[in-house]
Amino acid sequence: MLNWFRALMPREDRFFDLFERHARTLVAAAEALQGVLQGGPEVSRYCQVIVDREHEADVITAEVLLAVRRSFITPFDRGDIKDLIQSMDDAIDQMNKTVKAIQLYEVRAFEPLMREMGGTVIEAARLTAEAVPLLNAIGTHAGRLNKLTEEITRVEGRSDEMQERGLKALYQAHRGDGGDGDAMAYIIGAELYGHLEDVVDRFEDVANEISGIVIENV
Repeated sequence: MLNWFRALMPREDRFFDLFERHARTLVAAAEALQGVLQGGPEVSRYCQVIVDREHEADVITAEVLLAVRRSFITPFDRGDIKDLIQSMDDAIDQMNKTVKAIQLYEVRAFEPLMREMGGTVIEAARLTAEAVPLLNAIGTHAGRLNKLTEEITRVEGRSDEMQERGLKALYQAHRGDGGDGDAMAYIIGAELYGHLEDVVDRFEDVANEISGIVIENV
C-alpha cells in the first residue's frame, strides 16, 4: 500500500541530479589519482585536483542531506538516500586520504601495480557513474543495475589480488637479506597499497547500497 501511495505522489527528483553530480566528481578524482600514480613533477598538481573535487563532493553531499530533511516525498527511502550519498562521499574521501599520504611522504615514483590499482579505481568510478542515473527508473533498469554492481564487486576482487601481489613484491625488494633492506620504503609502499585498496572497497560499499535499493524497490 505504501509503495502504491508513494507512486501517486510527486517526487523530489533533484536527488538524482545531485547523485549524478557527485558521481562526476568521483570520476574526475579517480582520473586525477591515476595522474598522480604516473609520478613525476605533475604529482602535486593532480593531488590538488583531488582535494578540489573532494570539497565539491562535500558540498553536494550536504545538499542531499538538506534535501532529505526538507522533502515531503523522496524517490526512495530516506535512510537509503543518506547511506548512498555517504558511501559515495566515503569513496572520494578515501582518495583524498591517499593523496595526503603521498604528499606527506613526498612520493614521486610509484610501483607498476599501484598504477594498475589506479586503473581499477577509474573502472569502479565509471561503473558507479553509469549506475547512479539508472536509479531514476529502478524498475526499468533493475537488470542493468545488478550487472553494474556485480562488475564493481569483480573490480574490487581484482584490486585485492593486485594489492597482495604488490605487498609481496615490496617485501621481496626490501627484506634486506644482504643487510641493505629499506624498511621505511616498505612501510610507505604498504601504506599506499592499503589506501588504494580502501578506495576500491568504498566503491564496493556504493555497489552494495545500490543493490539494496534495487531489492527494496523492485
